[in-house]
Amino acid sequence: MKILVAVKQVPARDSPLRADASGRAIAEADLTFEINEPDAYALEEALQLKEKYGGEVVAVTAGPPRAGQTIREALAKGADRAIHIEEDRLESWDTLGAAELLARAMEREQPDLILTGLQSDDLGNGQTGVAIAELLGLPHVTIVMQVEKTGGALRVKRELEDGWFQTIDLPTPAVLTIQSGIHKLRYATLMGIKKAKTKEVRRVTAAELGVAPAATVEIARIYAPPRTKRTEILDGSPQEAARKLVERLRFTERVI
Repeated sequence: MKILVAVKQVPARDSPLRADASGRAIAEADLTFEINEPDAYALEEALQLKEKYGGEVVAVTAGPPRAGQTIREALAKGADRAIHIEEDRLESWDTLGAAELLARAMEREQPDLILTGLQSDDLGNGQTGVAIAELLGLPHVTIVMQVEKTGGALRVKRELEDGWFQTIDLPTPAVLTIQSGIHKLRYATLMGIKKAKTKEVRRVTAAELGVAPAATVEIARIYAPPRTKRTEILDGSPQEAARKLVERLRFTERVI
């Protein structure tokens, strides 16, 4: 089974974030980068499927040369080879454009299964995997918690709301977006890091894939939210005030 995994390089969570001079992108001077955590879970699922059913795992990423760090991490963890779509200004591509880049590179591989993370840590649109499936005309399932191979098909369990799950049978090839936390993530071993240096990384450009940036969504402005302080008195008895506070935290602020 040939499994393709889309992995994205994103700013590390502890990186200082500030807008660049244009006010439409994040300044990269002070950033450090890492693999997108939801994509790391998709990679882990791909590696476990390979260990269980055989085949190969191919990591696919789009981005500037620094994205090679993410590729090397995927290879060190166990991916067999990788495809790097070299694009210096990936931020000029919207979700659909980025999905088309990935889809065209994946299409040539004729995979049995394509996995992506549920969403990215930077933009968080949660649409890339579904867009890839639509562009390739493949069936897809989102928020996947478990994957089993049944003959030439798949049986997956996806997470719904309030503790409910749904089991779906679908043919291959297919696209799945993997829920974070599906497995415990593995670390790259010293031997894996050494082997990664000899594994194949195929580099292609958007022009070679026949895709040109055509953004349908434009970022108008990036800014830090203003910090404000506000005090609100909740009327009523202690019990009524407590009830109002819980409702406010749950439905308005959405922190519980």
